[in-house]
Amino acid sequence: MTPERSEPAQNADERTMLEGWLDYHRQTLAWKCQGLTDDQLRTASVQPSELSLMGLVRHMAEVERSWFRKVLVGADPGPIYYSDEDRDGEFHLTEADTWQEAYATWQAEIEAARRNAAGYGLDDLSKGASRFTDEPFSLRWIYTHMIEEYARHNGHADLIRERIDGVTGD
Repeated sequence: MTPERSEPAQNADERTMLEGWLDYHRQTLAWKCQGLTDDQLRTASVQPSELSLMGLVRHMAEVERSWFRKVLVGADPGPIYYSDEDRDGEFHLTEADTWQEAYATWQAEIEAARRNAAGYGLDDLSKGASRFTDEPFSLRWIYTHMIEEYARHNGHADLIRERIDGVTGD
């Protein structure tokens, strides 16, 4: 489960570049979680926050599912971890929640995202909409948003990891 990280080629075409940076940030989150126990991965950053590395991975599984299943292709797969009663359920971890399950679920959502995106051009519009607007999104917009989402949360992950065992990195 050791993630391989590589930046996209500096002369890649736009789609390859966007997909490369998205994969780079996916791999960065996996790297931030590498080598930790389930207990460490469930460790919250600092009170009163419930933000943890495992929670971030579960959150990103939900985000991948939302943008590439619900918004892009117009499917309604339903949430994985949250509910109407618990809108932040992906962050509410128990002793029963494991890295193995969270990682497998996240990877399955990444694979579904890749399959769904493969059927679209960068300028093609989504069949669904987000909870924020009824307007469709281009695949280019979704890729850019996902890169931003991962980059922001990777900053959180870096701070959480440093708190857990002092490990830092880019």
